[in-house]
Amino acid sequence: MTNGLFSIDVPVEVNHLLFDYDQIMIIGPVFPHEVVGFSGGNKYLFPGVGGPRILNFFHWLGAVVTNPMIIGNKWTPVRKVVDRAGAMVKVDKLCFCMVVTQDKQLAGLFADTPEAAWDKASDLSREIHITYKEKPFHTIVSCAPPMYDELWTAGKCMYKLEPVLADGGELIIYAPHLNEVCVSHGSHIERIGYHCRDYFLKQWDKFKDVPWGVLAHSTHVRGIGTFENGMEHCRAEVTLATQIPPEKCNRISLGYRDPVTIRVEDFVSREDEGILLVPKAGEMLFHLKQPPPWAGGNGK
Repeated sequence: MTNGLFSIDVPVEVNHLLFDYDQIMIIGPVFPHEVVGFSGGNKYLFPGVGGPRILNFFHWLGAVVTNPMIIGNKWTPVRKVVDRAGAMVKVDKLCFCMVVTQDKQLAGLFADTPEAAWDKASDLSREIHITYKEKPFHTIVSCAPPMYDELWTAGKCMYKLEPVLADGGELIIYAPHLNEVCVSHGSHIERIGYHCRDYFLKQWDKFKDVPWGVLAHSTHVRGIGTFENGMEHCRAEVTLATQIPPEKCNRISLGYRDPVTIRVEDFVSREDEGILLVPKAGEMLFHLKQPPPWAGGNGK
């Protein structure tokens, strides 16, 4: 299922109360997703009512494949794992997959098994939730809406824009309301910081005991990079313009900008200059029409 990346036993744990019912009903939206490709279907069982070991495993699997190779793709290794785990829940399941536009209009509702409903919904999501651009941008201002009140969730402002961020460019997560990295996992993140995948893989003995889902989050926010001879080289810069102070940003290996110094209106309509403003980031996925190899394409 992992295309040879892993060969380990992973326990699949779920809440035993599921088995007291005649039918499970799963209701939720389908969007491009950094871990599994597209959210929805059996993904709502894990982590919804699932245990941490299967969750940590497939999050790290997605990170090893890398966010740009996963997000917006349907049949990923992670989807195979999630569907296999879902099949182990031997209770009749009915799934309602919703595809919702940015203005909160229902574009499609698919009712079937989790696998079949998700299959159709993800096709529609791919049509309406991906914006294609001709060229990458050297500066991206990615505005996090108030519903993202931690960097743990506001990281989506990077996940869904990394594919159009130029080599050596800067992505700014602009969220003046945000003052927390993560309540649940902040201690781990402050200890390890934000780094590319290879930073962890090539020092695995040092990091293997950190929850793998936290490692995955770290790599998704920091983006593609290399780690050679003890030196990390990330493809681009990620900067926080939030209430998180500069000393903490430095400690977790992210850049800092005072949000007061950023006038969002200064970045409007400057795409021809290589500057992209996304007023409500985190939902719409951005791809290049001709993606580079690290994002699954044949371009440069």
